[in-house]
Amino acid sequence: MNSKPFKKNNELASYRLSIAPMMDCTDKYFRVLMRQITKQSLLYTEMIVAQALHYNKNRGKLLDFAEIEHPISIQLGGDNPNLLAEAAQMAEDWGYDEINLNIGCPSPRVRSGNFGACLMGKPKTVANCIERMKKTCNIPITIKQRLGIDNLDNDEYLMQFVDDCSNAGADRFIIHARKAWLNGLNPKENRTIPPLQYERVQKLKNNRPELIIELNGGLNTLNECIKTLKVFDGAMVGRAAYSHPFDWRKIDSMIYGHEEKYLSRSKIIKQIIPFAEKHLENEGRLWQFSKHILNLIEKIPNAKKFRQELSEKSQSGKANISILKKIAQQLEDAGH
Repeated sequence: MNSKPFKKNNELASYRLSIAPMMDCTDKYFRVLMRQITKQSLLYTEMIVAQALHYNKNRGKLLDFAEIEHPISIQLGGDNPNLLAEAAQMAEDWGYDEINLNIGCPSPRVRSGNFGACLMGKPKTVANCIERMKKTCNIPITIKQRLGIDNLDNDEYLMQFVDDCSNAGADRFIIHARKAWLNGLNPKENRTIPPLQYERVQKLKNNRPELIIELNGGLNTLNECIKTLKVFDGAMVGRAAYSHPFDWRKIDSMIYGHEEKYLSRSKIIKQIIPFAEKHLENEGRLWQFSKHILNLIEKIPNAKKFRQELSEKSQSGKANISILKKIAQQLEDAGH
């Protein structure tokens, strides 16, 4: 179990930038990489289903994270108030800084479990879940949602949904500025085909200025996030940060006002090596780190060669930490 949280922060607007929860992406190995790039941004786990925490005897495998990952939010999926309350208590005990309820994922697998974006059609259920979690734990409860789903997609419905969740105790709203089609579009299409409607999220913020509203969807650069923060309380980035992590190396100086520190790709990899070494000592696989480091090595001469070498050698049965050390040194010698 982890030690006490980085901070119990009631001023949730201080999380000005966050890295979105993404299945098969934002695992603890990626989060360790991002912590070399930004110390202040809020990081998220992949979605963890409350029911899985209830029945899994090895809960530590689902809940575990490194101390360096603070501040960190656990994203939960579910629609059962009792199971979510139990999961919320586990999360607080484990040391998470906040809990996020997934009301935005439109995948058929998630929908079959009766949670994710389909819960936007069940505001009373969502409110009940939030109320139960708030009674169980003392850390913030936030929600990540869409503008609407299917034909439940107008400003009045959105505002009423947010009001219901706010009255139940939700502390922050992360709104993906697109609706979701539960039928006809797959998850990837739901991230791109429904048009972005920032103006609708801004209207919500204007009508509910007391609420903490964070914008998600289509934010691809740090400058776009800075512009977003002139209107909203927070900005959330997803695949732009996952696919191009080095582009975000100035988050702490440009968003949080910290003194800018020089970061190179080689330096970031060298800082990851102690975590990878410990992981290997615990019989982990080097590839679990290296697959994320690959995205760090781009937009430089011979990037393809570096990536190919790291990929091939990290996935072999004989993979060891010397591979990361070699790649880091090669990048440093090349001025990267």
